[in-house]
Amino acid sequence: MIGATTSGELRTHNRVRLLRAVHDCGAARTRSQLTRDLRLARGTASVLVAGLAEDELLHEEPAREHARGRPTQVPGPHPRGPLALAVDVREDAWELAACELGGRTTVLDLQPHDGTPEGVLGPLGEAIAGHRRRLGHRVVGVGVALAGPVRHGGLVDIAHLGWRSVDVPRLLGVEAEPIVGNDTAFAALAEARRGRLRGVRVGLHLHVDFDLGGVLVVEGRPLGGASGTGAEFGHMPLTGGDRLCPCGAIGCWGMDVGANALLRHVGLAYGGGRGRAQAEQVLATSEEAVAANARALGRGIAALVNAHDPEVVTLSGHGVELSERAGKVLMDSCGPGLMAIRRDQPPRIEGSALVWRGALLGAMESVFDAFLTPEGLETWRENHPDQARDTPERRNVTHSTLKGARPL
Repeated sequence: MIGATTSGELRTHNRVRLLRAVHDCGAARTRSQLTRDLRLARGTASVLVAGLAEDELLHEEPAREHARGRPTQVPGPHPRGPLALAVDVREDAWELAACELGGRTTVLDLQPHDGTPEGVLGPLGEAIAGHRRRLGHRVVGVGVALAGPVRHGGLVDIAHLGWRSVDVPRLLGVEAEPIVGNDTAFAALAEARRGRLRGVRVGLHLHVDFDLGGVLVVEGRPLGGASGTGAEFGHMPLTGGDRLCPCGAIGCWGMDVGANALLRHVGLAYGGGRGRAQAEQVLATSEEAVAANARALGRGIAALVNAHDPEVVTLSGHGVELSERAGKVLMDSCGPGLMAIRRDQPPRIEGSALVWRGALLGAMESVFDAFLTPEGLETWRENHPDQARDTPERRNVTHSTLKGARPL
């Protein structure tokens, strides 16, 4: 294989490939299927699985359904295997979860916050540190999704909360440097790995929460720009508005789409990451407010389709509900804005299969991307003797390897 020049390097390369395949398929394919997918010899696959089981990286369970004869085995996460801690920091609350190889996710904490950097990141850092102590060397990294552009080094700006150049790693104060990213970019990454952008060469992902974020996805990767803050589609003047956005620009698309726009439409107070419950009530009851959101969403999508020529447009967060409740309004607004050459074969516009889970799962993917490398596996082997106390019995492996928490 490319880059592997010795038998040891080839073995390491194949260990990474096999673990990556198990992770990407959601730990749902049998050893035989994985062997064929990776074009491995059966004997090689057996040796690899045995070695990974010895290193507490994989554990095999019989397939739920199999033909007569010897039961088919399905490689999945080891009960003492690696965990990624993933965090979704929204404008009004944060959610912390532990994620296993394969993507099975267990929520550990869900807490509201006061919107200040210290009030958000201080308690979050304490929660992360507590779970790291409990889970020990099973934790291989922390990924944090935030509702604003993130520059290299973890500096974040969240306009609606008044955050400017907030140093997230410093305020979290966690032992190891976290992977910090924009929530929409992480949601797009998850959609490309586990949702409706899987296998799509060029896609557009839009995430609607209090306002709107968007990113272009090419060959499965969100495009982040030179400093990591690119593709801020929600801050483009796509709908002809003239309101001043908290980001400092005038007429941002995100001012007309999302929970803040729903609240404003019915005359309720909005901003500062407050009013989620009221916005959800408006979304469920006000056809006029929903239609206004859908029209603005459709107009902006048309402009981005003209610019980027995506195969598929996916919507997450409130975007799923907008497309379900006002899909015709959205399409009627989008169609006239498309160039004539786009109208014969417009891209599909689909609600995300992940809905609100994308940012959390994308944060997980960022951690496993760093871990599933030769260096990551070597570090795991070095730390292997010191395992966490929170280890379930073997019979619980098919459900969750974490006790006392609920699955996502």
